[in-house]
Amino acid sequence: MTTLIFATNNQHKIDEIKSVIGNKFNIITLVEAGIDIDIPEPYDTIEANANEKSNFIFNLTQKDCFGEDTGLEIEILNGEPGVLSARYAGEEKGHQKNIEKVLNKLQGTVNRNAQFKTIISLVINGKQYMFEGICKGKIIEEQRGKDGFGYDPIFVPDGDTKTFAQMSLDEKNIYSHRRKATDKLIGFLQNIS
Repeated sequence: MTTLIFATNNQHKIDEIKSVIGNKFNIITLVEAGIDIDIPEPYDTIEANANEKSNFIFNLTQKDCFGEDTGLEIEILNGEPGVLSARYAGEEKGHQKNIEKVLNKLQGTVNRNAQFKTIISLVINGKQYMFEGICKGKIIEEQRGKDGFGYDPIFVPDGDTKTFAQMSLDEKNIYSHRRKATDKLIGFLQNIS
């Protein structure tokens, strides 16, 4: 079975990706790999930061691995918060403050179109590949739900009326940007194994 190190310390992302991959592949977290490090995200695109994560861990371990970066892109804010999604309101990465900043910036606006974009960067056999997942939706005016993480309480995907934070993981996976990127990763791995 293919074993991959997942270059993240974010337990929510680990849970979401493992729920999609199931037992098709063996996913090892940084903690399970004995790696205690916060990987820098120095770049101004989601793609470059995803690549940084996978390259960093590959260079450290010489093992097959993947990194992931996700951003919320709001149409009327010219794609903000985008690559800064986790630290939109400051370096402490506070979900609540980030949500409040988005809601304040959108106050009184009619266009609330947004999308989540996930990029998975895989390094396998020393070669790098990228997979993209996008989920389009809207930012609502107030927070709803307590599950999920990040901007989930204010994001409603197209085709539903519930926020991601009101959905179970199975429900979220119907629409999820992370699910779409992970499905492409799985398809690729199944074709080369």
